[in-house]
Amino acid sequence: MSTTQGQTQTLSRSQARRVALAAQGFLDKPHAEPTMRTFDRTLARTGVLQVDSVNVLQRAHYMPLYSRMGPYDADPRTGLLARAAEKRPRRVVEYWAHVQAFMPVDLWPLMQHRMDFYRAARGKWWKDVEDSMIERVRVAVAAQPGPVTARELEQVIGSGGPRSKEHWGWNWSEARKTLDFLYQIGELAIAGRTTQFEVRYDLPERVLPTQILDLPVPDPQDAVTELVRRAARSHGVATASCLADYYRLRQQHDPKRPDLPSAAVAIEQLVEAGELEPVRVEGWRRQAYLHRDARVPRRVAARTLLSPFDPVVWERERTEQLFDFHYRIEIYTPPEKRVHGYYVLPFLLGEEIVARVDLKADRAAADGGLLRVAAAWAEPGAPGSTAAELAAELWRLADWLGLAGITVAPRGDLAPELSAAVSTSSAPSGPTSGPTVG
Repeated sequence: MSTTQGQTQTLSRSQARRVALAAQGFLDKPHAEPTMRTFDRTLARTGVLQVDSVNVLQRAHYMPLYSRMGPYDADPRTGLLARAAEKRPRRVVEYWAHVQAFMPVDLWPLMQHRMDFYRAARGKWWKDVEDSMIERVRVAVAAQPGPVTARELEQVIGSGGPRSKEHWGWNWSEARKTLDFLYQIGELAIAGRTTQFEVRYDLPERVLPTQILDLPVPDPQDAVTELVRRAARSHGVATASCLADYYRLRQQHDPKRPDLPSAAVAIEQLVEAGELEPVRVEGWRRQAYLHRDARVPRRVAARTLLSPFDPVVWERERTEQLFDFHYRIEIYTPPEKRVHGYYVLPFLLGEEIVARVDLKADRAAADGGLLRVAAAWAEPGAPGSTAAELAAELWRLADWLGLAGITVAPRGDLAPELSAAVSTSSAPSGPTSGPTVG
């Protein structure tokens, strides 16, 4: 790092990348077999695990753990995340933290200001839920002996009217909309999901540890300041907009509404307290902030695939500024207009994103299933070892997913070389480690 007039530190883009990757856990020494202690360490780095229903490869909330810990037990009923989310002592719970996400249970009281906002706004999505239906659902859920899905609740109270097809075509009944509203305002919590990914709702006192529910609810600005503090730890170095985006916070202070908390006020407080240091980053137009505990390693030697919903890449402008990597999800793009593919994962090698691959887990394929590479693209300046390194990572991923083979379709400039590398390499013979560090 260098200093400019006024002694403001300046980070090169490479230094900023390494700070960000270190903050996200890519410098943590891998455990031969990831345990709950590994999980806790990783969650402390990422802060949240975004939930998404797309299951073309592996559901989104499992992938950031794999990218940092390496292959781990991801059984949806008995694996590490399932135990953390559904077994006592419960470590994580779903809420609208970034978007829908697993978050540490101690964030529950910090989200009360968001719950209060949704209550006043009559929800995030649904503004027409009737009070009578809210009361019926409250009573019905409380009367159940345990968690309940919307389908199960409808068998008790009925659907509540015709199903809505608004909001991206969600076919939600009135009962389902009411459950979601009560979850948004904190009167219900998510106890888990079925194997079909249906949400199972219950009362918060039957989901969350008593000591969490007994915690004092902070003032809204104090809550936002703590969330920005955690975002800064997870980012290492970030702009104000990135810090606000991590937990989807209001960025700017509104002088006409001093009652509304903001990330801007939080940043001022953290700078004054010495927890954040204003810095400049090469190529960034906006002011950046470096967390006081951020590490600036000499080298990061990661080798892993990143989910489209990984915190390293979920804020696309930040991804482009850090890695010079233009990235868009094309799931909802018509097939004929897609550039790189349907479910495309960036490939992180060292401190750089050097390639991207469109992947699908074909579990129904004969002879043990296939990891299908529909397309493979190299980034400008990718090293000559990219295909071989990516082939090794694909075999590691296939082994974790329980797939016996890999096929590479002839699409993308990296596909021919990757196909050859896959055919000459092989699946790992035993447990493999996560990211390596030099």
